[in-house]
Amino acid sequence: MSGAPGARLQTLRETSPAAFLARAEPWLMRAEVENNVILGLALALRERARPAAPEPWLATVEARGEVVACALRTPPRGLLLTRAAPDALECLLAELGPEAASLPSVIGPEPAAGDFAGLWSASQGRPSRVRVRQRLYELRQVRGVARAAGRLRPAVAVDLDTVRRWVAGFLGEAVPSDPSSPDALARERIGARGLFLWEDGEPVSMAGTTGRTPNGWRVSLVYTPPAHRGRGYATACVAALSAQRLAEGARYCCLYTDLANPTSNAIYQRIGYRPIGDAAEYELGC
Repeated sequence: MSGAPGARLQTLRETSPAAFLARAEPWLMRAEVENNVILGLALALRERARPAAPEPWLATVEARGEVVACALRTPPRGLLLTRAAPDALECLLAELGPEAASLPSVIGPEPAAGDFAGLWSASQGRPSRVRVRQRLYELRQVRGVARAAGRLRPAVAVDLDTVRRWVAGFLGEAVPSDPSSPDALARERIGARGLFLWEDGEPVSMAGTTGRTPNGWRVSLVYTPPAHRGRGYATACVAALSAQRLAEGARYCCLYTDLANPTSNAIYQRIGYRPIGDAAEYELGC
């Protein structure tokens, strides 16, 4: 535990997802959509039959007993942040201690992610740079859109070879820094019934949902192979999947886009997604 006595801030590092959520969940729920990544991941870790290995890094920053910021890391991935003031970010960096030197990246809402990257660079004497700028979108109701030919269906075991290739394509194009194994990720998502295909005679596009929080889902792994692009398949796939999750009882769906891709940002807004904030990933020690 570290603190900043003058500001009456202290960082509390927890040893389990359950202990972390006992302190953090009420605060995270005040901005459930914005905090969907940390909240969804912590909830999933809490439900695991076996503890994650290596253990996740879980911390809250508190002022007079009230949470003001949270952070989570599942090594070897980078640090996930919530919105936080600079003094709270200083507390988190202090709590990381020697672990900070090997931190590969930081991801979170702006300006917190950028502020943390700057603090990290100053403390380590090493550079940081923005890897990707993102926009977070939220959907509460699907708008009517021109429907592409085909239908939505769950991905199943016989789709594994196709899904494995498409997951590899998605990671290579969208998040080349992600250490995930395409095969393991494809198997996990198919097994959890969290991956869906748009089929027009054959599978032509893919989208999934993950990060379940009390009221919503995060849409991810949206991918159409190059041979099938430009026909509206991804739009139809995301629209149908979002509508399905809302019909099943979710209050919202959300997703992140790369701000450098104007096509995807326009597509999702046509479906009914509305921007609610910006985020970024910074590479540390680049």
